[in-house]
Amino acid sequence: MKVSKKIASDKVEFTQHTVRKILLGSKEKKGIVNLIVYFAILGGIGFLFLYPVLYMIINSFKSPEDLVDPAINWIPTSLYFGNYVKAYATLDFMNTFKNSLLMSIIPAIIQTIATAVIGYGLARFEFPLKKLWFTLIVATFIIPAQVTLIPRYMMFSKYGMINTPWPNLLPAAVGQGLKSAIFILIFFQFFNSYPKSLDEAAELDGAGKFRVFSTIAVPMAKPAIVVSLLFSFVWYWNETSQSSLFFGSVIKTLPMKLGNFAAAYEQVYNPNDADVYSAINESISLTGTFLSILPLLILYFILQKQFVESVERSGITGE
Repeated sequence: MKVSKKIASDKVEFTQHTVRKILLGSKEKKGIVNLIVYFAILGGIGFLFLYPVLYMIINSFKSPEDLVDPAINWIPTSLYFGNYVKAYATLDFMNTFKNSLLMSIIPAIIQTIATAVIGYGLARFEFPLKKLWFTLIVATFIIPAQVTLIPRYMMFSKYGMINTPWPNLLPAAVGQGLKSAIFILIFFQFFNSYPKSLDEAAELDGAGKFRVFSTIAVPMAKPAIVVSLLFSFVWYWNETSQSSLFFGSVIKTLPMKLGNFAAAYEQVYNPNDADVYSAINESISLTGTFLSILPLLILYFILQKQFVESVERSGITGE
């Protein structure tokens, strides 16, 4: 009798342990409750990020009738491409896209090269006041860009560089581009992480400093290079305040054109408020916004794998 009770008790305990393991999981495997909580949190966060993009894309295909119809929220009655035609013409898309590309990718490449050289020099060479220079580099990131905007404008104006690309290119070439301090610190971390004996071995074989840098240091810092290029490109692409001040009256980029979208639309179409198809509306504005970020979305989808891997390896996931 006692034996049967013992067996029944063990079965109940085993069943409870199994159910608890399935629901709450174990060290080796997550339980159903854990997975539900994780997916609920990730789904909520993903929804917060995706909702504005989905709202923008769906509304960009709405006709003026769908836009004013309260019964139509997410699914338009038909795909209306007139918004894209008008936004494309208003943004002068091909010219502004070309300007955005040139004013983003060239400074990004120059900044990556400059910050890599500076990071390597800080990691591999000893020179007077090294800690002071390192502190000043970090300070350039802490100090808001707006604080130095007027002195920089006066300097570039004195040398006749306003309304030229040079205010974008020169700071990038000397490691003072957009948020260059971050990339200098990233390269410093990478070049400081591998042993100096590799450099010394190459120097014993007759390699100079530049060859050591180009053949040993640079290949090892590939994740940092990818991060620097991508982040620099995105930041230069989205930058409008300095660009508008330094060369905005001559060179127009997509974000700059988007900031003046309503006025540009009136110049192109001379809309009549009585005509719902000629007056600017929310769908046209959202279409212009979507066109301005579309190149960045395409770039991310193409380089998604390299982007994620490089960010993880560079250690700036919290940026």
